[in-house]
Formats: sequence, structure tokens, C-alpha cells
Amino acid sequence: MIRRTPFLITAILTLVHASCLHADVRLPAIFGNHMVLQQDAALPVWGWADPGEKVTVTFGANQAEATAGTDGKWRVNLAPLPAGTPPGTLVVAGKNTLTIQDVLVGDVWICSGQSNMAWGLNGNGAQKMATAAEGQIRLFQVGRRLGVEPCDNVKGSWKIATPQSAVGFSAVGGLFGADLQPVLNRPIGLIESTWGGTRVEAWTSLPAIQNDPAFAEQVADYTGAAESYPGGQADLDAKVADYDAAMKQWSEQLQADTEYQDALKAWKTGSEEAKKTGQPAPTKPAFPIPQPAAPRVQPGTPSALFNSMIAPLVGFAIKGAIWYQGESNASNALEYRKLFPMMIQDWRKRWAQGDFPFLFVQLPNFRPPPKTPDDKADWARVREAQFQTLSLPKTGMAVTIDVGAAENLHPGDKTNVALRLARVARKVAYGEDLVYTGPLFDSMKVEGGQVRITFKPDSLGGGLTIGSAPKSDGKPGLPPDSVLRGFALAGKDQKWVWSDAKIDGESVIVSSSEVPEPIAVRYAWADNPPCNLYNKEGLPASPFRTDDWNPVPVVK
Repeated sequence: MIRRTPFLITAILTLVHASCLHADVRLPAIFGNHMVLQQDAALPVWGWADPGEKVTVTFGANQAEATAGTDGKWRVNLAPLPAGTPPGTLVVAGKNTLTIQDVLVGDVWICSGQSNMAWGLNGNGAQKMATAAEGQIRLFQVGRRLGVEPCDNVKGSWKIATPQSAVGFSAVGGLFGADLQPVLNRPIGLIESTWGGTRVEAWTSLPAIQNDPAFAEQVADYTGAAESYPGGQADLDAKVADYDAAMKQWSEQLQADTEYQDALKAWKTGSEEAKKTGQPAPTKPAFPIPQPAAPRVQPGTPSALFNSMIAPLVGFAIKGAIWYQGESNASNALEYRKLFPMMIQDWRKRWAQGDFPFLFVQLPNFRPPPKTPDDKADWARVREAQFQTLSLPKTGMAVTIDVGAAENLHPGDKTNVALRLARVARKVAYGEDLVYTGPLFDSMKVEGGQVRITFKPDSLGGGLTIGSAPKSDGKPGLPPDSVLRGFALAGKDQKWVWSDAKIDGESVIVSSSEVPEPIAVRYAWADNPPCNLYNKEGLPASPFRTDDWNPVPVVK
């Protein structure tokens, strides 16, 4: 029998306490094997260690040291690495040593937004990207997580882009990288942080939203949700895990309920038949068991995705960001005019890399084409807000008004979207001398009974022309129509009519016998408008209007 004296017990507890306090040097997940470091930029590297522990970070001849603070956090800034720096190993040494292997030096792009950015590469797309890259594209997918406060890490790991590993990665992001890499001849790192069906305010930090009194309601939404989790992020993570487990059990119970499944099958058949005959759809059968209550914090909660899926990346050196979102803000397009540029400025402020390039996709055509000029098009107003955001420095917009789908919120053509984004990047981010956008409205002038529309000189390219949408593989589409479409005129009565339009040099002249005294013009102003104005480089004109009538009220 061993007797435990008070001295011995005290000594054992002291040793146990000391061992618990010891913490190996750790790195956030964004630093890992196969990663890409941003060339020609200061390179922050950070992590955790014991308070007061000295940490040394080395990449080739580049070395920096730091001492962990009282909170265990440390950070160094490696000197910029020039283009052409060969692959190497990132070594982080403290009481233990971490070795990050197969590290490339090139350009890193954040790929973010909602479902059209999240839409994954299929086998063909993954094959195309991997073939183009030959191991020079690296991928990091941020795991989805809700945040009630700014988090310090994400789930994910870097992967070499292969036909297998690239499947499911953002199609727009992946093809964007595949289009850029051969042109730049340098490694490309792509970080996907996406969540379908989300609003721009979910991707914006709380302090940024709080700075504008107009968004007090969004702040209240966040505050109300946060109050449900007094334990902070750990509390929310636990509640989400419980909810996911409950939902899995609930789904399994529904699948096992043969009576409900039979009723659901009958409802689906009845709904299809009703749609064919134009009859009202039958009532969907109710769940036989109640659905578990969802967490109070949701993907649409203001700042919830910034906290968990952007904040942990802030500081990681990047070249820029590409963005495809806006569909979920369509009912609040007037707010989007402020929220979207607010988010861009917020990210730039937090990254502290200056005005890094921020490139975005203007919403494509969607829903049935209008029979008359549409004054209630919420997607048109989102496109207008996106156009206006070009006033921020180092922004660029890919116009996709011709490659959407009337009946599909997620159009299958991601190739042309990526091609156009890459073209914008080559100009805005890399300074290449090329035409990177279709015609962008500049000014209007009433000339008698007609209106002359002029466009920004750097958007004209080789000149204005009537064009047609390209095929989904980026190749030329059908022969163009013989007349310009999509222009509408209105007089003082503010009644819009489709109008005649013709190209006159570097401008377009719009007229209509129904509007003898025109005062305003719209082009492609509908959710899914007729439109066929291009420049000779095959890039479509952005929708625009010259009026500010009938703004859609903000929907709360």
C-alpha cells in the first residue's frame, strides 16, 4: 500500500498543472502543407504558444521572431518574397517545431459569396482546371460554421488541384484560377469561403454595420441572436452540434415513416400534374413529427459568417477577392447600395493591405422575360447597386446579363462567368492593357425627339456592335440579331415603352414615335431583359437607367 503524504500530493498536482499549462506551438488551419504564400507582399504568420515562449518562423533565407503574449498569441511578418521564389518549406519553431511542406509562392485569391459562387466543379470542370494548372493551383475550402463572435480558426486544409480533389470546389473560383494561371505563369492559391442563400450583411463585421445608424435593425438582429448564447462561440458550436444530431435523427424517422413517405410521393405527383394543367397545387402533407428548433444564429444573421468564415482569414496575405452574391438581397436593393460597398471597405480595413482588388459578378438574367418594360425588377436594382460600387478604387465587375437562365437561379454556365472575371483581374489586379468590360453607361443627351447615349471610353473596345450570348464553353454563340433590343424610353408621364435604337459611332441613339419628348432611357432594365449591345471583344453592355424614379421600398 502506498501512502500519499500531503507533500507528495502537492508535488504531483504541481507537475500535472505544469504539464497542462504547456502548449505546443500551433498554427491556424490556413497555414498548412501545399499552401500558397502571396508574392511581393508582407507575410504575416501567426499562431499560439506558451505565454512568453519565443517563436521563430523561417522560409528559405527569410526569418522572423516573436514572443507569445500573455494570451499565448504570437505573430511575425516575413519580408516579401519576390516573383519566381522557388517552392520551399515553412518552419515554425518554439518548444516544438512545425514543418509546412510544399509551399509555393504566387498569388492568393479569396472566392466568396452565396450559392452561385459555392456551386461546385463537376468532373469535367475539375479536369479542365487541373490540366491547365499542372499542380500550380492550390485549393482551400473553408468549412461552414456559424459565428456569434469573431473566431480565430477555420476548418479546412490546402490541396493540390487534381481532377479528383477539385470536384466540389467553387466552379467560378476554380475556373477563374484556371484561366489566370497560364497567363500569369505563377502558382495560384484559391480560398473558397461560401454559403448559399446568404445576405451581404452576414459577411460584414458587426463594427462596420454599427457605424451606420441606418442599419440599427441589423445590429438588433445580431444582438438578439447573440444573447441566446451566454457562453459565446463555444455555446453556439454546442447548440449547432445538438441541432445537427437532432435533424439527422428526425430525417431518419421521416424516411422510416412509410405512411408519410407515401403521402409525400402522392403530393409530388399531384403537384406536377397541377402544374401541367394550370390547377392549384395540392397541400403538402404535414410532418408527422415536429422538426427540431433551429439555432437562433442562422446563416442570414448579420455578421454571423464574417465572424466564423472571414475573420479567421483576416491578415493572411492575398492578392485580392472575387465575389458572387446579391440574389438574397434583391428584396432590399436600396440597402444593398450601401451594404455592398460597406462590406468591401470593411474587409480592406481589416486586412490592412490597402485597397486590394475586389472583383464581383453582376447578377445574370433570371425569371421569365418581360412582355413590357419592367419597372418592378428587383434584380435590376441590385445590378444597379453593383454598377455603382465600381466607384470604389480597384474594383471590377463581370457583366453576365446574357449567360443566366430564366428558370434556374443557378445557371449552369460558370465558364463564361469565370472567363470574364479573369479578364477583369488581368486589368484591375495585374495592369494588363486589354479591354476587360463591355460598354458601361456614361451620359445621355436629348437631341430633339431622340436621346443619345454615350459610354465610358475605356469600355468601348473595338467599338459598339450587336452581339449574342456565347456558348457555355466560352465559344461564340448564335449569329446576332439584326436590330438592337432592350432599350426603353419615357417622357414626363414616366410611362416606359420599348424603343428603337441604333449604333451611331461610339454612341447609341434611342427613339420612339410613342415618346415624342423623351427625358429618360433604360437598357436591359428587367430581371431577364432582352439585350444585345456588346463591344467587338464580345463583352455585353451593363444594364443601366438614366432616371431614379419609383425606387422599390425597402422590405423589412
